[in-house]
Amino acid sequence: MTQLQTSPQPLSELLPEPSTPSGAAHPGKGASPGWRGDLSASVVVFLLAVPLSLGVSLAAGAPLQAGLVAAAVGGIVAGLLGGAPLQVTGAATGLLVVTADLVQRYGWRATCAITVLAGLAQLALGALRVARAALAVSPAIVHGMLAGIGVTIAVGQLHVVLGGSPDGSAVDNVAALPAQLAQPHTTALLTGAVAVAVLVGWPRLPGRAGRRARLVPAPLAAVLAATAVSAGATVPRVALPSWRLPESPVLPGGSLAALVTAVLTVTLVASMESLLSAVAVDRLAAGRPEASPQRPRLNRELAGQGLANVVSGLLGGLPVSGGAIRGSANVRAGATTRRATVLHGVWVVLCAGLLAGVLELIPLAALAALVLVVGVRMVSFAHLRHVQRHREFPVYAATLGAVVLFGVLRGVLAGIAVGVFLALRRLTHTRVQVTEESGRHRVRVSGQLTFLAVPRMTWALAQVPPAADAVVELCGSFMDHAAYEALQSWTAAHRADGGQVTLVGRSGRPIAEPTDAHSCRPWTPWRNHHCTRPAPDHTAAHEGAGQLLGGVSAFQRHTAPLVREELARLAREGQRPTQLFLTCADSRLVTSMITSSGPGDLFTVRNVGNLMPPPGSDTSCDSVSAAVEYAVEVLRVESITVCGHSGCGAMAALLGSTAAPPPANEATPLARWLRHGRPSLARMARIGRLGRGEVAFAERPVADDQERLALVNVRQQLDHLRAHPCVARRMAEGSLSLHGMYFHVAEAQAYLLDEPTGRFRAVRADAPAVGA
Repeated sequence: MTQLQTSPQPLSELLPEPSTPSGAAHPGKGASPGWRGDLSASVVVFLLAVPLSLGVSLAAGAPLQAGLVAAAVGGIVAGLLGGAPLQVTGAATGLLVVTADLVQRYGWRATCAITVLAGLAQLALGALRVARAALAVSPAIVHGMLAGIGVTIAVGQLHVVLGGSPDGSAVDNVAALPAQLAQPHTTALLTGAVAVAVLVGWPRLPGRAGRRARLVPAPLAAVLAATAVSAGATVPRVALPSWRLPESPVLPGGSLAALVTAVLTVTLVASMESLLSAVAVDRLAAGRPEASPQRPRLNRELAGQGLANVVSGLLGGLPVSGGAIRGSANVRAGATTRRATVLHGVWVVLCAGLLAGVLELIPLAALAALVLVVGVRMVSFAHLRHVQRHREFPVYAATLGAVVLFGVLRGVLAGIAVGVFLALRRLTHTRVQVTEESGRHRVRVSGQLTFLAVPRMTWALAQVPPAADAVVELCGSFMDHAAYEALQSWTAAHRADGGQVTLVGRSGRPIAEPTDAHSCRPWTPWRNHHCTRPAPDHTAAHEGAGQLLGGVSAFQRHTAPLVREELARLAREGQRPTQLFLTCADSRLVTSMITSSGPGDLFTVRNVGNLMPPPGSDTSCDSVSAAVEYAVEVLRVESITVCGHSGCGAMAALLGSTAAPPPANEATPLARWLRHGRPSLARMARIGRLGRGEVAFAERPVADDQERLALVNVRQQLDHLRAHPCVARRMAEGSLSLHGMYFHVAEAQAYLLDEPTGRFRAVRADAPAVGA
């Protein structure tokens, strides 16, 4: 069960993901377990979609049943025909501001016609296969657009929570807010406050009872609580007219340019929201142990969204798009195929037909509070920090402000204009400084080296005396051909005059020309290397071996000459690692990559679940104990790190093992090994029962029970390590330290455990180096 290594492992798959037991059905192939997961997920998403759809309809000024039509059509049509099986389509939150403006300006029937035309435009874009190109828009523009929409939604719905009605624009709503706050409707305000409190506090309910309560979606719990509080009070409530055949859409009056602008706006926002949501939901689903290798087909998804918008507009529904809120709830509820999405649409149809009387008990203030919280959450501070880190805050701010002031389409155009301006400025803004340090001349070039910077660079280089020792520091990330030729010409001339020239990069390391076209890097999965593909005459049965052999051959050609001297020294002197790294055998966890280590740096122990059996637990586990003893007593490592990770198959297996384990003589080797993870499972149960938050992230909530168990398991294995005599003795001497780490694979983010608080803190790019 244990793999020892004293140098980083190659990126081959050391251990496959836990497979489905023999005879069990695979998700997505019509099997009973897949049906059960899809059925339960469809109910969860249905309970989330109904109040959200009604809230969006209310906020947009559309008929309330329009949101239910959009949810049903999005679930059934886009669910059946879309290219992202786990994405859930419904009333578009990102289009709420646009839809409200269209309803106010043209009326409802004309808005339906614009929805149909936007759907046809999406069908055309899907046929032209431009979905991938849409993802090329800067994330700063997308997040700024969503944040601007969120601000507009929140300010408008705050008026409804206070018992009033929103105005046509965000500026008017802000201006009217003081008067509305001075005279609020007490009952409506109380109803909305209860809904907001439940929405915010529901995911944080502690203990086992809290985990059970969280099976009910927070929006449904908030609406139920607000409805109960307002029972008997006189407040505006949902009013669903009797169902009848929808009136046919009518083209709006006015200029053709205004119509085209409206259609393009709906098309742009709905498409961007759907495609980005599809990618986000796919990343979330990829983190599950039973994840399917199928990836979303974005062009088909765009066409499916277009057809759903056509049908929704014809039936009198709101514009639709895929939503990350509904999609993530679908994935976390256990959906495995598109059946969950389609079934959720069926439940919406049945609810609208059979439970209209129940829906009419819901107060409008509760729905407004629901949409208000959704709007606030669209302003993501995590995205804001990400944008700031990449120096694109001006683009984000310009898009947000323009969306609030002028509308979505103009806001996006403003963001694009600012982004283009910043790109041109960075491309042309180059600083060249010449300094003298101890007889050596340093030429520092900050910015991009294009032909526009060549005169400035050559003037600076001319200040370096002939035959002088010069260092040229290139701190940019781009150099065009003209700048390259100018730099090469000066370098050759200076060396011919007897001078020395060293070219270094931003890190201070020398820059060397590549000797060949080989472009593989250590962090690139070897199975995707074009240079390690087997020859065409290899059969499929030998493809894996051919790829591995190709990778070894590439190592011998390109990497071995670079590391041979260092490895020869290690062979002479022996290994002297300073750290023992205990982690999982999962093939996606690459110790050399996440620790930036090389040969001889780490003594690594890998096993299923990064388990450290306590001393004397089982003689079959001596392999791990022997590795720890060797590292501590012989190699004299200075620290031990236990590293868990997201999507761990061992944690999923432990969570799924509800029955008592079989006797040791009847269990499989894997089942016997996973017995050592049961203390972690019991510890998590104790934490939940006592309501103590023993493990948590400092920056974000724990995603689910599988992630929570992985964090608890890291702490439990550290306790097991302390029970080993050799570890306890070295720790008592003060010559050995223990550390806990968690690595989120999809986010490529490492977290370090702060044991006194039990919190895992994200390691930042600018964090100082520490000893483990």
